[in-house]
Amino acid sequence: MTHFGERLKALALQLGKEDQDVAHDLGLSKAQMSHYTTGKRKVPSELLQKIVDIYGLNPQFLFDEKAPLYSEYKEENEQVSFLKENTTSYETLNSTTSYPYYPVSVAAGLPSNIDYVLKEDVQKITLPNSVMGRWAKCNDIFFLKANGESMNKIFPDGSLIAIKKIELLDLKDGDIVVFSNGSNEFSVKRLLKDIEGQRYIFRPESSEDYFTDYSVSFTDSDSITIHGKVVVYISTLD
Repeated sequence: MTHFGERLKALALQLGKEDQDVAHDLGLSKAQMSHYTTGKRKVPSELLQKIVDIYGLNPQFLFDEKAPLYSEYKEENEQVSFLKENTTSYETLNSTTSYPYYPVSVAAGLPSNIDYVLKEDVQKITLPNSVMGRWAKCNDIFFLKANGESMNKIFPDGSLIAIKKIELLDLKDGDIVVFSNGSNEFSVKRLLKDIEGQRYIFRPESSEDYFTDYSVSFTDSDSITIHGKVVVYISTLD
């Protein structure tokens, strides 16, 4: 079988791109790209699908040097069966995963009260792995519903948001987080680390100018709880 790394290089060549350009398109670091092109790491199914989706190419091109870059398949399951035969990590495009869903809304504004949810009231939401992308099958993700307009430049009021549990010190500057500043007081904002001011800033991103920052000094960070960062959101159009 043709080495997958060779096909990635052939892809870059036919697209008129450098290897690092393809890595950037796919959200990969230089080291990650090298692992895949040299065969040091198995190529995950979600990356295969991402390559096909981003460039709109014929999936067979990734494994067969005689295959054209672009072609149309009469049946979608023809693509599925071919990828499945060529990677042991492949999961069918129709596979799904269930996640906990808390039937409450988290404020996209200043922290607001969320009623206590009993264990038996927690629901399940089932989504295709293709929707969740790299976060598919993560067992530390749960869903809430966003309520309010303070983050409407990112996601509208009523959006479902997937939250991955993470500690404050592990967050990156610019992550969108769900946090609370007291008992059952929750909000969702973009986290900024103000090193000079020695504070964490929780900033709205809204088309409305009356929303303001919420900040906590580094020394008082114990007064807040980070429940996780938003990794996916799902919304509907009016």
